Amino acid sequence: MSELIVKPAVNPKADGTVLTVTPESAGWEYVGFQVAKLAAGEKLSRESGDQELCIVLLSGLANVSTREQTWENIGKRMSVFEKIPPYSVYVSSSDQVQVTALTDLEIAICAAPGKGTYPSRLIAPEDVGVEGRGYGNLERHIHNILPEQKEADSLLVVEVFTPDGHWSSYPPHKHDRDALPDESLLEETYYFRVQPEQGFAIQRVYTDDRSVDETLAVRNGEVVLVPNGYHPVGAPPGYEVYYLNVMAGPTRTWKFHNDPDHEWLFKK
Repeated sequence: MSELIVKPAVNPKADGTVLTVTPESAGWEYVGFQVAKLAAGEKLSRESGDQELCIVLLSGLANVSTREQTWENIGKRMSVFEKIPPYSVYVSSSDQVQVTALTDLEIAICAAPGKGTYPSRLIAPEDVGVEGRGYGNLERHIHNILPEQKEADSLLVVEVFTPDGHWSSYPPHKHDRDALPDESLLEETYYFRVQPEQGFAIQRVYTDDRSVDETLAVRNGEVVLVPNGYHPVGAPPGYEVYYLNVMAGPTRTWKFHNDPDHEWLFKK
């Protein structure tokens, strides 16, 4: 298996965690990511420490509280493939968060370095920017949960729905150089869900010099690490693909560089 793919655990940990990516395990500096699955009544707690967190309710209902605030009975969708924007909670550094499941619940815990600049807050569905991107079989549906226009120190969080037979993160682009204003250095995780679940997505990760050049078959519930390089995604016919992206780097801005071999596609 490629070292760029992280598989979920067969048996959850005591707190419901089924998948964990840390800067140490990924071999990078900024992005951390976890997925937890809880049954109704179960709880998960986290101290944010020197990190800021974005808790994304992928599916199910929950009560979520930080040191100073509580949001009860939040959540709207029972599956990511309902395609409605999620509820999320931004958790500032030096805070804590507790999640109590009211139904079967799947959450993503997105993490990156924080400075405590902004208070913890609810990100409701109406706060999420919704857009379509691309054309023809490059068309996909975007939910901007925590884009650079919204308050955070490091985190960028977005979810993407790629219809069957379509491509996304395409034409291929990269953001692996700290070379602003032309390109920003951003590490990135892709958390995949596939419908029907027995399907797969295709993701290619490659660099200009092909020192990295991998084509990955990604199954439901797996994470792909993108430390550098271009990283397009394909959804095979018959299988709809969802992914949650988490990005962070030295500067909180998304400036990407297109693969010049495929840039002609933007002119169509």
